[in-house]
Amino acid sequence: MQSINLHLKILIAIMVSLGLGITAYQIYVLKIPVTEDQTDDIWSLDARFEFQANQGVPIKAQMFIPPFTQDYTSLNESFISNNYGVSINQVQGNRRVTWSARRASGTQTLYYRLVLTRRFGSDVAPMAPPPARLPIVLEGPEQVAADALVTPIRQNSADIETFITEAIRRVNDITDDNVRLLLGGQTSALDKARVIDILLSQARIPLEMVHTIRLEPVANQTPELWLRSHNGERWLYFHPETGQQGIPDNRMVWWTGNQPLFNLEGGRQGRVSITINNSEMNALRLAQMTTDTGGSPLLEYSLYGLPLHAQQVYQVMIMIPIGVLVILILRNLVGIQTLGTFTPVLISLAFRETQVGWGIVLFTLITALGLSLRSYLEHLKLQMLPRLSIVLTFVVIIIAVISLFSHKLGIERALSVSLFPMVILTMTIERLSINWEERGGAASFKVAVGTLVAATLAHLLMTIPELAYFVFTFPAILLVLVGFMLAMGRYRGYRLTELMRFKALTKQG
Repeated sequence: MQSINLHLKILIAIMVSLGLGITAYQIYVLKIPVTEDQTDDIWSLDARFEFQANQGVPIKAQMFIPPFTQDYTSLNESFISNNYGVSINQVQGNRRVTWSARRASGTQTLYYRLVLTRRFGSDVAPMAPPPARLPIVLEGPEQVAADALVTPIRQNSADIETFITEAIRRVNDITDDNVRLLLGGQTSALDKARVIDILLSQARIPLEMVHTIRLEPVANQTPELWLRSHNGERWLYFHPETGQQGIPDNRMVWWTGNQPLFNLEGGRQGRVSITINNSEMNALRLAQMTTDTGGSPLLEYSLYGLPLHAQQVYQVMIMIPIGVLVILILRNLVGIQTLGTFTPVLISLAFRETQVGWGIVLFTLITALGLSLRSYLEHLKLQMLPRLSIVLTFVVIIIAVISLFSHKLGIERALSVSLFPMVILTMTIERLSINWEERGGAASFKVAVGTLVAATLAHLLMTIPELAYFVFTFPAILLVLVGFMLAMGRYRGYRLTELMRFKALTKQG
């Protein structure tokens, strides 16, 4: 027994020392910020290129990628593909990557990742002004329509800036017959930009179409079209539909020109989805900056190296041990009775969608109705498996009915009841009913309340943004939690509820 105690103490010391040591190394040696608000605006950009490959033909997939000649500097750029050759070329002032393969079949997925930050200082040379341009040649009624528009634009403008603003305003007036003729029935932003380019060319004013993305944490972002021109001194940016002048600070130019984002040969149904993320990028910034110079392997294999969609999953999963720790403390130290350890944690995860208030109401309602059904089925003397199957079916029906009525009443939050794990609800109802039969209604009610209290406290702790950032950035701290759980495994003392329960005996003694 003494050897077991010594072994346990050594194991606890190893877990705690290793967890604290790795975390301290990340904080004090690698200088990873402890809080998220110390972020220096590090942006991680993921572009996912999916398509169906044609059988028996070579594949060439091309996609424009952001340039490095603007106000941002790259910390890391990577191209992820399976059995594809990769090359980067300059095409009309743009960078374009080409993935090529001799043969492929089925669904193909190519990844492009760019980690960047804003460039400080003035080490980037300003873009040279564009060369003088010639008017776009038009014929017949199109030339007449363009002249009819350019003449009043000249009269109502004083310089290049006001000329472009007036041209944008007139092109967006689709009630004008001349504008409709030049648009040809199309009203997209690209078509309007094309007509604006025609009008500016008649006045020999240079114009470029620039496709931008917003540096905001948004999934499935679509590039937005802007226009830019040079007035002889500086570049001017305009929105082709609203006429807004001056590109916002959170926009970054991806590519220029009227060509599409990607071009696909030997495939079909091509689609590019862009995901931008800047949250919790401190460790990733350090990782990418030190990888090329032989940085620490601890940084190279951090959770920030995962794809963004996987990071979002693990940001939730890695907080589960925190919830388990809450349940452990409540059960072993406080003495609250719950339906096991993992049931309250799973319920707390469902609270992320329903919120705590609605989650408690919906959980209580569904569980009460399920217990009533379970009590009725008990009188029919059914076996456990058919009984569980019937309860599960009625749980689905109850969820559908609650969602329907809540939608009719305008309570949209209640629609998230469908996110509750139906199996967990079914087993909860079954275990509560068994507890009711064995220990009585009061004990069953106490367990149900304890489960809800534990799930609520676990949810509140697991959703603290500062704690979620810390655990995700410094996952070694979970080893400290393991050490604490090992120590709790040998705890044989009184629980808080037991001290209150036997308080009268203490007074008598």
